[in-house]
Amino acid sequence: MDTMHLFVYSNLNAAARAYLLRQLPPDVRATFRTGLAPADQRPALDTADILLGNPPPEWLQSVPPQLQFWQIDSAGIDQYQGVALACPVANMGDFFAWPCAETMVAGVLGLLRYIPELAVLQAQKQWVGAPLRPQLGLLRGKQVIILGRGTIGQAVAQQLTGFGCTVQFLARTDSQAQLHSEQELRATLPSADIVVNCLPGSAKGFFSGELIAAMRPDALYASVGRGTTTDEPALIEALRTGRLGGAVLDVTAQEPLPVESPLWSLPRVLLTQHSGGGQPGEDEGKVDILLRNLRHLRQHEALENQVQLARGY
Repeated sequence: MDTMHLFVYSNLNAAARAYLLRQLPPDVRATFRTGLAPADQRPALDTADILLGNPPPEWLQSVPPQLQFWQIDSAGIDQYQGVALACPVANMGDFFAWPCAETMVAGVLGLLRYIPELAVLQAQKQWVGAPLRPQLGLLRGKQVIILGRGTIGQAVAQQLTGFGCTVQFLARTDSQAQLHSEQELRATLPSADIVVNCLPGSAKGFFSGELIAAMRPDALYASVGRGTTTDEPALIEALRTGRLGGAVLDVTAQEPLPVESPLWSLPRVLLTQHSGGGQPGEDEGKVDILLRNLRHLRQHEALENQVQLARGY
């Protein structure tokens, strides 16, 4: 019986590694990048039949000829648009959608209710109380524009229904979206209380300084797709000069965010450090999707969440 080689680039925790080894078919052997010396990691990928994880794109410029399947362990795949593979590729689909949406809703709600400021006051043992009350806003009934009608955007909209928000989507080709162009978005932004950016990396620079300037000074901006889709210098300037009410940023243009970035210290900015997709059993969930797709592959069935690298989704 021929043995297949699974190379695990993902940094799985110990419990998930053990879980994977217990569940793998007997004719599949696994090599974990984290157990190899740096000099041995790339050569291990070159011998893989199956790949789990997100190696640097340059590792795949010379594609292992025997590679049969690649399971990307994220939703975003735009960094691999230049990689040419003959084998099928899948991503994580909607696995991270609900937790990412909860982070956006929690962040916006936190800013409106001044939770970050109250947490600082608690740490400083300062009781302010009543003077804060007039500043506290409500999420209830807000006008929200969601950029992108993918799984995260739809999850955000579903969660906002409980607050009675009015939601409009921007999506160029989705017939169920209300807005389909930058011009339509710009015309609608002055009426929006909140903008939630769920765009993929292929929309680099889309939320421009011009669009930021079209937002009301009391509006909030939230971003969970890719930091490169936002004109970050324009966003910082708008926040610094009070031309924007605040921002919840799970993603930034550079990650980790440089210590010299003004975003660390600007008021009314909540940085969630690309943790939005976090959830219990996250690593085990990645393993489960890999195992299901491996089974589909061997039984010549349709894969879950198959993607086309060239188009970015």
